[in-house]
Amino acid sequence: MVSRREPEILTMAEKERLVGIEQDEEEEEEVWSWGAGTDGQLGTGKLQDEHLPIQLHIGASAGPVSLLSCGGAHVIALTTGGRVVTWGRGNCGQLGHGYMVSSLQPKSVEFFKGFVVTHVSAGWNHSGFVTGDDIDTELLIDTGRLFTCGDGSFGQLGHGDYKSNSFPVMVSYFASRHVEQIACGMRHSLVLLEGHSGDRVYGFGSGKRGQLGISEDKVGSICLPQTTTGLEDVNILGINANGDHSAALSAEGCLYTWGRGFSGGSDVYNPQRLSSSLSFIQVALGWNLALLLTSEGEVYMLGGKHHGWLSESQRMKPAKHLSDGSKEVQLGKIPGLNGIKVLQIAAGAEHSALVTENALVMAWGWGEHGQLGLGSTVDQTSPQSCLPFQKICRRNMSLLCPVRIPEDHHMVRIKGGLMPVEPQPQLLNFLSDYCSDAE
Repeated sequence: MVSRREPEILTMAEKERLVGIEQDEEEEEEVWSWGAGTDGQLGTGKLQDEHLPIQLHIGASAGPVSLLSCGGAHVIALTTGGRVVTWGRGNCGQLGHGYMVSSLQPKSVEFFKGFVVTHVSAGWNHSGFVTGDDIDTELLIDTGRLFTCGDGSFGQLGHGDYKSNSFPVMVSYFASRHVEQIACGMRHSLVLLEGHSGDRVYGFGSGKRGQLGISEDKVGSICLPQTTTGLEDVNILGINANGDHSAALSAEGCLYTWGRGFSGGSDVYNPQRLSSSLSFIQVALGWNLALLLTSEGEVYMLGGKHHGWLSESQRMKPAKHLSDGSKEVQLGKIPGLNGIKVLQIAAGAEHSALVTENALVMAWGWGEHGQLGLGSTVDQTSPQSCLPFQKICRRNMSLLCPVRIPEDHHMVRIKGGLMPVEPQPQLLNFLSDYCSDAE
């Protein structure tokens, strides 16, 4: 997430100071991890939990990291040069190294040597990669190709079978189509194709809770991609998957969700638009909630029912999906921000996080493994500032809590120098969900 906040009017001295900083200081990038580490998912070389953020050294040869994606217990890092680095649990081949063994430290995925990878996603035990231009012209691979690896027992790799793969394998179904994004859930995957309308969103894998969006009725497992219905006339900008939930954001700022019902509600088998006048720019799915960020920097929540969720007095009136017979869904505005804008949100299985405009990283929820970064294992019912990040850069910061299929670890990426920021008080009065039904 990039945030450049400069004064509207600068004095000559201020201008000279800023120019001097840009000329004399080389921008630094840092990746930090904390929380559960018993599968090596923290990348520290140790099999242990960490209760405070620890700086991770991915390696200068890999280049600056542009995207992090956390799975059940593995992590995918995408560099600005299109290289892929993975680490953590690898028992199903989800790391893409050609064997089903975990890696305690970041390791480059040699399969993609010669490719420029443009997008990645980590699921519970599977991974997805989208390639751009290939470096080696002899490969003759067009742009927008999709590769998957890892657990395929529910068909979530999209290869027409239920086998697992330890090397990335191209999804031949999209051989003549340009893939833009991949979103990996617990046992399903979503794909977004290039374009502005038509059949652009596809799903495959487990459809038990409606998370594929391919049928009005309950379906089992699908091993080949099928069109997610109901979005043909919508210009979708982004897709998201976590647990048995699926979501998409449109260019108009509308949110569409399908899959497991929030707060014990009925499952939704086709994408349904949330009835709201708000314009959403980000969505982060947990196992029983969705965090929503508006264009005004406000945060809202759908669902969530454990660890001190919003009280009835703090909830807004129920928001409805735009479909006949659907149950009401609680849309709650996060109180207590006092005008402070939020730049980025993230939702784990049972913990959540955000970044504010004054560069605070805040986390709350389940803390048993230290995933809140507070130096303890205590649950928190309202956001707390992660101690090492009370002084961070305002210019360019990216947060990645285990957004898609998290368990109990946490990653954050910071780019730029340090800037003192005054510690802030607690901001919110709600907490992320508790996953009560993994099946």
